[in-house]
Order: sequence, then C-alpha cells, then structure tokens
Amino acid sequence: MADLTKIEEIRRFNRHYANILGKVDQKIYHKPYPLSEARVLAELYGKTGITATEIREKLGIDRGYMSRIVQKFDDDKLIAKKQVPSDKRQHLLHLTGYGENVHLALVGEANKEVAKMIALLTPKQLEQLTGAIHTVEKLLNHEAPQAPRVHIRPFQPGELGYVSYLHGRLYKKTYGFSELFEYYVMKGLSEFLVDRQGGELWIAEVDGEIAGSIAIARAEGHTAQLRWFVLDEQFRGLGIGKSLMDTALAFCRTQNYRHVFLWTVNILEAARHLYGKYGFERTAQKPNAEWTDQELIEERWDLEMDSH
Repeated sequence: MADLTKIEEIRRFNRHYANILGKVDQKIYHKPYPLSEARVLAELYGKTGITATEIREKLGIDRGYMSRIVQKFDDDKLIAKKQVPSDKRQHLLHLTGYGENVHLALVGEANKEVAKMIALLTPKQLEQLTGAIHTVEKLLNHEAPQAPRVHIRPFQPGELGYVSYLHGRLYKKTYGFSELFEYYVMKGLSEFLVDRQGGELWIAEVDGEIAGSIAIARAEGHTAQLRWFVLDEQFRGLGIGKSLMDTALAFCRTQNYRHVFLWTVNILEAARHLYGKYGFERTAQKPNAEWTDQELIEERWDLEMDSH
C-alpha cells in the first residue's frame, strides 16, 4: 500500500478540487442542467450514436440516474433515439441540433468561469498548471510515459544567469563548492556575453525545461576553449551530455578550429570519462584550494581536431 501521508495528500487535493467544481457547478450548471448532466451532453456531442450504457460506464453514473437523465433529455428535445438492431433493449443516442446548441452554450459559460479562475496566473504559471494536469491524467490513467523531448539550441537572453545558478547549485550540493565558484562562473559568462565572436553557448532543454549547457569560446588563433559544460542531475541518463558535446565540437569544425582545450577538476569522473571518449587527453594539472575546503586538482584536457 502507498505511503499513508501521500494518500492523505491526494485526498486533500480531491477535496480542494471538488470545492472548485462545486463553485463552477453553482455558477453555470445549476439550472437547467447540473454538472453531471452536462457531462452526459459532452459525451453525446460529436457522436452519431452511443448507448446510455456506454456513457454510464464511462462516467460512473448510477443506472437509475442515467435512465432519468435520458428521459429528461428526451422530454427537452435534446436527444434523438434509434433502436439498436441487434439489441432492441438498447438505443443509440445522439444530440439534436437544439441539443448541440445547449451543449455549446454551457461550454461557453464554463470557459468564461475558468478564464476568471486563471486570470491572475502568469504565462509560466499557466504552463506549470497545464503541465501538472497532463501529468495527473497520464499517471492515473496508467499511460506509458512518453520519451522526454530533448532539444539543443543557442542560448536566449536571460538564460546565462540560469547557467550560473545551475553551476552554483549543483556544485554546492554535490561537491560542497563555495559561492566563490559561482562568482567565477558568472564572471566568465559576463565576459563571454560582451565578446562572443567565434563562440556560442547552447542550452539543453528537456520537455521545455532547461537541463544543461555547454559553450565554445575562442581562445586565440585556431584554438577554442570548451566551457560551462553542466547537466542537471535529474536529467542524467538521457544522452544529453553526448548531444551537447556533439553540438559543441561540430561548431568547432564549422569555425575551422584546429585545437580545443578545457579545464575541469579531478573529482568530475563522469565528465572526464566523456572527454576521454571524444579524444581529449589530460595535458596539465594544478592545485586549487579556493572552491572547497579540500584541495582540488584542476586539469587541462586538449583535443587536436585534425585527428578527429
């Protein structure tokens, strides 16, 4: 059985959402058709024929109540019925023209009320809300999760600050780096922003959320430096690191760089392994006692583009 606290949290949300539905029901669906009946109208809309049993089973409506709804709709000229040839006890139901107009009027009023509910949300908050709704639907319907959509693109205004934040947060959490490291990243990014001729910085997105970055900065002549390669730990295992490296080195080829180097630290084992796979070789090292309480070893890794 699931954690009781999680179950109680779900029930708490159910009560909250039921209150929201209750308010919408009172303002829109109270007369002549309450929410339960409006849901039946929605199931009938756009269909050429569906049985009351199919609707009842899908919506979880009591058999007796469903029978009364059908009778009410028939009396109000909202539906037309046609006997099922293979089962004379069943009728195929569909909306009349008048029934469609009633349904569309209810939908219009419902849309107005929902628009009022979300009027104060920012575009980002609205994206978060609809994303959460889709997640709830998928999880509770036990749908197979879709493969995350990974997109590598050049950075946009405002995102360099997030790249700096991502470095500061991840390195503090994982390796205990001090705030001085984030300052070092911010300083370098600021200089890059002022003069990025011959360079570029790319953002990795997963389903629209920033997951990491990588950059190429011109050093001198035909030499470039690979910088600000970072990946949020929650997105590891998706091949994003490889995609970022491929993008950066492909850019180096278009810019006719013959040599690429980078600086890293000895504790970044996964990154160092990846650099080695791309042909980088460690060429120099030096101690660093500025970023953590324990001394790190900074390492320079170099790649000759002509041989790769």
